[in-house]
Amino acid sequence: MHPYVHSFNPAIAPPWETRTDFEAFGTIARQFSRLAARHLGVRKDLMALPLLHDTPDALANPRGVVRDWKAGECDPVPGKTMPKFVVHERDYGAVAQKWAALGPLVEELGLTTKGVTTMPDKEVEYLKHKNGVIRDGVAAGRPALARDVHWCEAILALSGTTNGRLATQGFHRSEERTGMRMADLAAEHEGKLVTFADTQAAPTPVITSPEWSGSEHGGRRYSPFTINVERLKPWHTLTGRQHFFLDHDWMTEAGENLPVFRPPLDMHTLFGEPQVGEQGELGITVRYLTPHNKWSIHSEYQDNLFMLSLSRGGQTIWMSVQDAAKVGVKDNDWIEAVNRNGVVVARAIVSARMPEGTVYMHHAQDRLIDVPLTETSGKRGGIHNSLTRLFLKPTHLIGGYAQLAFAFNYLGPTGNQRDEVTVIRRRNQEVQY
Repeated sequence: MHPYVHSFNPAIAPPWETRTDFEAFGTIARQFSRLAARHLGVRKDLMALPLLHDTPDALANPRGVVRDWKAGECDPVPGKTMPKFVVHERDYGAVAQKWAALGPLVEELGLTTKGVTTMPDKEVEYLKHKNGVIRDGVAAGRPALARDVHWCEAILALSGTTNGRLATQGFHRSEERTGMRMADLAAEHEGKLVTFADTQAAPTPVITSPEWSGSEHGGRRYSPFTINVERLKPWHTLTGRQHFFLDHDWMTEAGENLPVFRPPLDMHTLFGEPQVGEQGELGITVRYLTPHNKWSIHSEYQDNLFMLSLSRGGQTIWMSVQDAAKVGVKDNDWIEAVNRNGVVVARAIVSARMPEGTVYMHHAQDRLIDVPLTETSGKRGGIHNSLTRLFLKPTHLIGGYAQLAFAFNYLGPTGNQRDEVTVIRRRNQEVQY
């Protein structure tokens, strides 16, 4: 169901005084604005912004040479030898009004994704009629985003994956920059605009768009980098190709100009965790990994009936036969995993497919199914992330050089942020909820 747009429709109306996240955020925004108008007013903030990919920022450090202005090697130049600095004016008393309206920069600056800018001027007019307009305040005359459905309509209207006009326009911009023919990939849907009602009626196929690298043209299924391979659109890299060598000063210093093996982090030395393989009264210490879930789908949660019929219906940790035998754990026994970060209660899946010394807890196992109290803390038994903490790798902070750019969304691509160890023990099999 991945190449489709779905609506998440409530199974029941919110009972008693419960509210959706959207309604809760709106209430917070309104109350905050009421207090902020008196206590904060209008202020100016100085913000440091990273050097971004698919922008001229990618040329800030030619040849990947990084000079340190603090050491006198160069002048401190915002946007070149240091982050960009932007003064942003915030009207704190108008937060709620702005939150409930589409801002004017949408059509003034356009919408940019992966270096491709589209101008949604017609879409803004469409949303004024579709959602209505704000009558007064700082957002007077702007399309309303006062209800959750308004937001849904705005997202669908402003994305090329659900608006054929913007998708086709974006491909024309890409053609101008690359000299390659691409607009025909979306032209068959240039007059198509997906509405929220469409997604409620049935899963709605997306439109091929420059926001992604794959193609659904002619009814084919999505496959990444199709447009790069078949239409010769350059990759967004220094060479315009996929390449392995990264000639940046920090990569050279780290010894990672080319792909290399890096051993797991030593959690014993760094944080005092027991050594992997160590066995004591509390259990056995193993390396703990959280791969993608085995019993769920991107567009469905684990408590979907189809998924429940395939899995054990609750959180599980996969162990090797050898590790399980060392601590007296049998298949489907209740176990607890504990480290400095937290605790997890789950059932053990003892499998010959697991290597000794390593356990898996597949990610995103819903915590609403069969999660008892822990013996360790007396609280509900945690999730896969209860045992992990995010680790920053210095090379992930590189910016200003071709495709090497810092983004807050995810500090990938290596798994160091999932590199953990934990002690696993067999717990009392009489659980309480």
